[in-house]
Amino acid sequence: MPKQRTVDASRQTKEMRGLGIGGIGILIFSLTLPASHLAVTSFGSLLVGPGRALISAMFAGFLLTFKHERWPSRHHVPHLAVVAGGAIFGFPLLTAWAMDRVPASHGAIELALLPLATAAVAAVRHGERPSGGFWLSSAAAAASVVVYVIIEGLGSIHWPDVALLVAVVMVAFAYAEGGQLAQDLGGWQVIAWAIVLSAPVLLVLDASVVISHPDLVIGASWKAWIALMYLGTGSQFFGFVAWYSGMAIGGVARVSQMQYLQPFFTLLWSWFLLGEHLTWVNVLAAVVVVAWVAIGKNAPIRHNNRPATNQEANLTIPFE
Repeated sequence: MPKQRTVDASRQTKEMRGLGIGGIGILIFSLTLPASHLAVTSFGSLLVGPGRALISAMFAGFLLTFKHERWPSRHHVPHLAVVAGGAIFGFPLLTAWAMDRVPASHGAIELALLPLATAAVAAVRHGERPSGGFWLSSAAAAASVVVYVIIEGLGSIHWPDVALLVAVVMVAFAYAEGGQLAQDLGGWQVIAWAIVLSAPVLLVLDASVVISHPDLVIGASWKAWIALMYLGTGSQFFGFVAWYSGMAIGGVARVSQMQYLQPFFTLLWSWFLLGEHLTWVNVLAAVVVVAWVAIGKNAPIRHNNRPATNQEANLTIPFE
């Protein structure tokens, strides 16, 4: 019994650490939609999507070289392809296109479905088995978001809504795959390698847009440049460093619950940076969803009993 208590206490400590690190990632991600909204007004969605990733690729390539990281094994490549497909191509392109057509606050609410999608992918692909209480709290949080959408009148489905929902599905696979892969490669190495391996395609996409529409770059405002640089360094790199490290430490399903807080941070940023309207309904919805997150945090989740790898035992941030 004392041994079991020690194991439970150790797991709880890991989960709390994972939640804290994952929370930093959520704070970084919460600025993604407002920054995308600012960037696409000057650069356009076709340049913002791959452009942010190319900025991150240059930074990631330098860091991997500086840290003398070994190339991933061949069996890691398919998993990195899943991460790249969702986090580097699908999500940035679809959200940039949607942010050129709907307010950032609108997108924030739809992205609130991410935690449930990520937990579902983790359950299917990686053997995590959340309890009924976990699924109940997740469903209740998602239902709270739906009620909020109806009250605010954002419930009509248009093509930007479809794009955002597809983006949710694609990045949920990338989150779950990256969180699992981080146990082998390390938290920041996952997104760094995924971006670097995608760099040739990103370069071609960006070059084709710049050559055909040079005015997008020449006429861009300084606000758009700052927003694009933030997307490239924060949203596309450091946010994933914290997020994947947090999921590797605390578990994909558990830490993914932190994503329910992201829409409301995004609403605050949208109000502060873009002047979008913030009402008492926003605040009430935030309180309700946070309450469900707190309940879900204490619901048990069964894990596969796989031995810890050296990377899992020594997860680091890039500058440690």
